[in-house]
Amino acid sequence: MGNRSLCTALILTLLAWLGAAGAARAQLNNQAFLHRLPVGPEYEHELRLDVQGFLFNKDNEYFNKIDPGLTYFGAQLAPRVVYFPSANIRLEAGVFLWKDYGTARLRQVRPLFTVKYQNGPHRLLFGNIEGHLHHGYIEPMFDFERVITNRLEEGVQYQLQTPRTALDAWVNWQRQQYRFSNFQEEVAGGLSLEHAVLTDSARWLLKLPFQFTATHRGGQLDTIDRPLQTLFNVAAGARLRRVLSDSWVQAVHFDGYGTYFHDYSFTRLLPFRRGTGLYLNAGLDTRLSNVQFAYWQGSGYISPLGGRLYQSVSVSVADPLYTEKTRQLLIMRVLRDYQLPGKIILTTRFEPVYDVNNGLFDFSFALYLNFNQSFLLTKLQRAAE
Repeated sequence: MGNRSLCTALILTLLAWLGAAGAARAQLNNQAFLHRLPVGPEYEHELRLDVQGFLFNKDNEYFNKIDPGLTYFGAQLAPRVVYFPSANIRLEAGVFLWKDYGTARLRQVRPLFTVKYQNGPHRLLFGNIEGHLHHGYIEPMFDFERVITNRLEEGVQYQLQTPRTALDAWVNWQRQQYRFSNFQEEVAGGLSLEHAVLTDSARWLLKLPFQFTATHRGGQLDTIDRPLQTLFNVAAGARLRRVLSDSWVQAVHFDGYGTYFHDYSFTRLLPFRRGTGLYLNAGLDTRLSNVQFAYWQGSGYISPLGGRLYQSVSVSVADPLYTEKTRQLLIMRVLRDYQLPGKIILTTRFEPVYDVNNGLFDFSFALYLNFNQSFLLTKLQRAAE
């Protein structure tokens, strides 16, 4: 499965270790995948064309019963026309195109509409919100692969950004229900909060994160006999980072989280009503690559938005009813970002995974290209008062 892409990703990752790409550094915070929607007085009355491109090739060589192997290979494009009627408002409309390689048709063609209002540290978005990795969740809470599979989120979002505190509260209306629908409505939402308690001159950084998600399926307009389902997930912990002056190792970091799952549905559909997890990470930022080691221990843990590997229920076609109440994983991550001309970022990732309970060794390779560019079309004159 994906032999050519495996070889390409492996070669580029090895080149990163050898320093072949110069001074570019990888980032464990997924910065290459983020594209904030800027607002400010410098944009007032401007009409712009924003183009966001994303090419992906992720090969999961998995052979376990919880999350079977698969390959993502394709491209996504999102051109948008943007207008700034004032210094603190952004209006945009565009189209989202998704093409998977190996098929003649587009996977998705969807309209894009966003209104963003900003007042000091406060930001409010309606329409297509800043979703997926922008929320800043850990992978057991929010799957990294949603940047490919669920890139668009539609709803409302409130963000607070101060020197010490970052908050993101959001609702994603996933599926609208109408009268006589033969499906349930689906909605997801959550809150991600992180507060810095230590940012001193000795280059220590200590942050306390809290994360929450909720998903709901239900509605009163459908024609099917299916019970409501409401699931909650919570995570809390600490993140510690130390910046070093060494020319080889530039920073060391550690973060640990406890997670909790609860099924608040009236009718039980899942094999586990409650679950917990422990997620520990330690890593080094070096001149060549960023390296991270992770440990996961879960017990009856389920997260409808979270990474599949961390869960106690299977998504396998061959074993759909398979469960593992206790999961233990050891994960290594080697990551690198390359700054290419034209504001293009090439990201390589190599992630071996060891399943402690089953003695299985799996791994994944990935290549990503992110392109974000904004072109000024014109600056409209202010109407005469």
